[in-house]
Amino acid sequence: MGPLSRAESVPFDFLEVAPENWIPMGGRLGKQFRTFTERFPFVCHGLSLSLGGPAPLDFGLLADIKAFLEEHRIRCYTEHLSYCSDHGHLYDLMPIPFTEEAVHYVADRIRQVQDFLEQPIGIEHVSYYAAPGAQMSEIDFINAVVKEADCQLLLDVNNAYVNSINHHYDPYQFISALPGERICYVHIAGHYDEAEDLKVDTHGSAVIEPVWDLLAHAYRQFGVLPTLLERDFNFPDQDELFAELNRIGDYQHQWPASRTG
Repeated sequence: MGPLSRAESVPFDFLEVAPENWIPMGGRLGKQFRTFTERFPFVCHGLSLSLGGPAPLDFGLLADIKAFLEEHRIRCYTEHLSYCSDHGHLYDLMPIPFTEEAVHYVADRIRQVQDFLEQPIGIEHVSYYAAPGAQMSEIDFINAVVKEADCQLLLDVNNAYVNSINHHYDPYQFISALPGERICYVHIAGHYDEAEDLKVDTHGSAVIEPVWDLLAHAYRQFGVLPTLLERDFNFPDQDELFAELNRIGDYQHQWPASRTG
């Protein structure tokens, strides 16, 4: 990753990184990263906090994250409404049971994180492929956690689409039922079609039309929101990637910036 020329025009207003990937980075790469955070607004999307996990919160990691957020003037920090560890990392985002007990447990851990960081965080509703022990709907679970934790929400329109196919619900109704006033920003991405009734969230392909339609629905419902294009691998050439970024901008110019929440 090399510094961009200041004369180069880019179709984005902010960038996102996983702090775990950059906290230990020093030397030449660390300096190059700093040139980006000095030039562009950055947000952070964590991978390892394991908010729903059985193991204690990692306050050593949180201390490193807090210092990283301050050093690079990170605008927003978000994490996944899931878990990924139990005295060791599982390297996957596991679903939290949709139960009242889990609501209280996860909300308490989110509050602990916010108190430690001295700032609100956003949680992302994740893609999931099984719902073990569910006693309430996904939307009721998410809304209950956000309300009890008094935190922000990261809306992922591709996750809403993927889950709606895999678990047979209306993604438009799902998005409309979210607390729009708490949405800090939006993710949009591509996915993999394992089967007609099984979609896998990969961030490795182009965004499809039904997902673009859901983004438009979110803007109609809540007003224009900061929106990030996720692409983790199978990167297309710059023209194709920038075309997707420009399409986000085109959508944003069609709706008012104010939120209706």
